[in-house]
Parts: sequence; structure tokens; C-alpha cells
Amino acid sequence: MDPIPTRHGAGGGLRRAELLAATSLAIDLGLGQPMEHMLRSSLIADRIAARMGLDAQQRATIYYANLVGWIGCHADSHELSALFGDDIAFRADTYSVDMTGLPFLRLMMSHVGRGLPWWERGVRSAAFLLSARNAVAKLIHSHCSSAGVLSDRMGLDSQVTRALAYAFERWDGQGLPTGARGEDIPVEIHIVHVADVVEVHLRTRGVEHAAQLLHARGGTQFSPAVVAAFEQDPAAIVDGLLEIDVWTAALAQAPDRDDVLDEGEINELLGAMADFVDLKCPLTLGHSRGVANLVAAAARHLGMSAADTTRLYRAGLVHGLGRMGVSNQIWEKSGPLSTAEWERLRMYPYLTGRILSRVGGLESVASIATKHRERIDGSGYPRGLAGAELTAQDRLLATTVAYHGLLEPQPARSALDPTEAAEALREEARAGSLDAESVQAVLAAAGHRALRRTPWPAGLTDREVEVLRLVAQGRSNRQIAAELYIAEKTAGNHVEHVYTKLGVNNRTQASLAAIDWGLTGSLAADIRP
Repeated sequence: MDPIPTRHGAGGGLRRAELLAATSLAIDLGLGQPMEHMLRSSLIADRIAARMGLDAQQRATIYYANLVGWIGCHADSHELSALFGDDIAFRADTYSVDMTGLPFLRLMMSHVGRGLPWWERGVRSAAFLLSARNAVAKLIHSHCSSAGVLSDRMGLDSQVTRALAYAFERWDGQGLPTGARGEDIPVEIHIVHVADVVEVHLRTRGVEHAAQLLHARGGTQFSPAVVAAFEQDPAAIVDGLLEIDVWTAALAQAPDRDDVLDEGEINELLGAMADFVDLKCPLTLGHSRGVANLVAAAARHLGMSAADTTRLYRAGLVHGLGRMGVSNQIWEKSGPLSTAEWERLRMYPYLTGRILSRVGGLESVASIATKHRERIDGSGYPRGLAGAELTAQDRLLATTVAYHGLLEPQPARSALDPTEAAEALREEARAGSLDAESVQAVLAAAGHRALRRTPWPAGLTDREVEVLRLVAQGRSNRQIAAELYIAEKTAGNHVEHVYTKLGVNNRTQASLAAIDWGLTGSLAADIRP
């Protein structure tokens, strides 16, 4: 059962192909490649497949096997980081060598213990030499099984799932995990292997270099037949690929480009994307779904519309996509971050926005998701937005992410229990970092008891009590807006509602009513355990 309403119109018209293409952009980041690497390599793969006379079903398998082929790699970023430090830098460097024999061993050794003191790096290197093949085989076996599970969750054809089991095999049988060779490996995967490497070398060193590399590795890493198909006319196969709008061109080639998801299917696919992101780091397992469910419950508590609740739920699912662009070496670092590391981390919400903004129909979701680390006092990131620049939905998601994060273990601290997390959240409200109304809604949705035993008089809301107290202090609408970080028009609306509920028509009468009802203190005093 969906935890949120699925009424048409809160994101209808979304296509599976677009959401999978967006997932591929996140995969690109984790590979240390520019976004659209996988989309461009899908075009290369399709052009090779056409020259080899493959049928429509085979080309469909190639398209999605290429697009999400490396999705399983990111599920083991924790283990990869433990072995090689910066998991993203390691993956990026693998494109420079034939991943077998001494060249690959030298590459791995160059990453083992990188950044550690020389003596510790020496110890780790010696230990790795003794267990290198077993360690890598274990990782790759996990990659392949993870890729199969995630592709199933994303609703891909079973043939794609079966093909992904061969993602790390080689023509010469020197691959992993089973050492399959030659034509025992599906031709679709042989084409994916070639297209993936060609794209990187085409972009970095040109088509001639890409062709030379393929020729040198034909019969070892790559299928001779696929290499021959590329060598017939390399320039034609890559023609225009560095100049065209890759997103549009790749989606035009998607086998199911016209298939529109219903509301439930959208939630399922976004949920699969959430799982993909959370698997990157053991500390965040279940984070995105937890945030999505909680923010939807908090939105209902505040009486938000069904459409806003749906947008918040979906933003909660995908707010962390940009995390794929930050190394686990940073996410899991127990000590203080360097300036460069901190700047990289601060960019991940921006990357989330970059990914989601490409999907037609997700604009409002992308806007909310991108701002989940902003704070109403301007102390957040990546843009340092403040006050009225943040909508009620923005504030609610930011508060939910903050609360859920407090319940999760971090490299430098254990998880807080719910009572400790609630008090930490209230303290941020007192300090003016988080919106007090959002804090109370999130805590109520999370099951914390109400902070006062009786409702406010005259049906006033928390926000209206805040406004009443400021009115009683002689603040203008503009001053109220500045203090509460809301738009001046919104402040005016709140004042009108307060006057109506209290049956008054000016500040003096409102002030007397506040005295009569005992509402002249600070609302912060009511935010207590």
C-alpha cells in the first residue's frame, strides 16, 4: 500500500525511461565520469548493435544493460573504500588499464592505503597482495548480484538482469566472478563492454585512440566480432556524439520511450532509486524511505494538500541522489573533514538537483529535494538560502532529514535515541536554524507526545501564536516576516487569521487578548521535553 495519496496530477506523465536515465546520471557520478557517460555509451552500443544485425529485443537488452550496468558497483562502495580509499577515484582510474594481470594489480596497489602514513600503507599493501584476487572476486560477485536485485526493483526485463551477471566477465575468460569466456557470455554484454570504454576514451583522447585501444584488446578483454564491427567505420559510429543533446538523443532510442507510469509505479521506481542511493553507505540504509514516510506523515499532520504531500514524499525518496558523487572516504571519515572534502560534501544537494531537473514532470520535486540541507537562518547549503526563500515544504523536508539523521549512527558518534533526537531538533528551532512549526509536526508524526497538554485558545495554530506575540510587541508585518523568515504577504495573512479567530480588529485588542489567554511569553518556552 502506498503511504501517500496517488491521485493523478502530482507528477503524472513521467516515463520509466526518463527515471532510469536519471539513475544513470547518478551512476556516472559514482564512476568518476561526467554525467551522460552512460547515456552516450548507450548510443554507441546501439549503433554497434545495428551494424551487427541484432534484433529489437537484443537491442533493448543492450540499452538498459548499458544504462544501469554498473549500478551494483555502488552498493559495495563501503567495501571498495576500505580497500582503495577514494572509491570514486579508483573506479575512474580503472578505465585507464586492461583490468587483468600486472597492469591492474599495479593500479590496485597504487590505491591501497592512499593517504595513510607510509608504514600503515606498507602493511596494508602487503596484506592486500596476499588476498588480492579473493578480495576482488568477492567484491565483483557482490556487484553482480546487487545489480540483478536493483534492476528487478526498477522493473527491468529479466533478460537485462541475466545479462548483468556477466558484467565483469571477459572474452578471454580472465574475468570474474565465474571466468566465463567467449560466446558463453551474451553478445549484448560484449557490446556493452566495448561501448563503455569507447565513450571514455573518445571523450578524453579522441576516436583514433579509442579504436587503437579496442584493436589492442580484441580477443582478450573484448569480443573480436564486436571490435571488428566498430573498426569498420569508427567515425560513423561516434559521429556527432560529443556535440548533440545526449539526453534527448538517448531517450529517443529507449525501447519503452512512450510508456507512461501510473502514480503507484512512479512511487515504486522512485523507491528503487532511494534503495540504490542508501546502499552506498551502511550508515544510511533505509534513510531515504524513512525520510519519505515521515515527511508525508508530517505534511498530513499540518493539513497540507494531497498534491503537496505526494511531492514531499517523492522528494524524500530521491533527495540523496547527489550523494553518489561524494566518495565514501568522505562520508565515512571519523575525523574532521578538510576544506576540500567539506566543499565536496556541500555540493551533493546541488548534484541531486542537476540529476532530477532533467526529468520532465519532476520539477517541483527537484526543487524541494535540492533544498533539504538549507536552513531558515541562512546557515545551510549548498546555496545558503534563508527565510522566505524557503517554502513550507522546503522547511518540512529539511527538518525531517535533520531528525532522521540524528537517529542514524555517524562516523563520529552513535545514533541518538528518539528522546535525544527530539531535544536536539528543538534546540535547532530555538536557535533559529529550523522552523519551529515544522519541528513540532515532524516530532508529532514521529510519535513524540505533544509539547503542551491543551490546544491553543480560539483555535490558534503554533504559527499564529508566534505572530500574535510579535503583534503584541508592536512589530509590523514586515518585521514579523523578517523574524519568522516568511514572506511579508504570508505574515499579513497570519495577522488577519489571528484577528478573526480572536474577534479583534487592531493590535491593542490583540495584545489584551494575548494577556487574557496567557500568551505573552515566548513560543520557544513551549518547545520543551
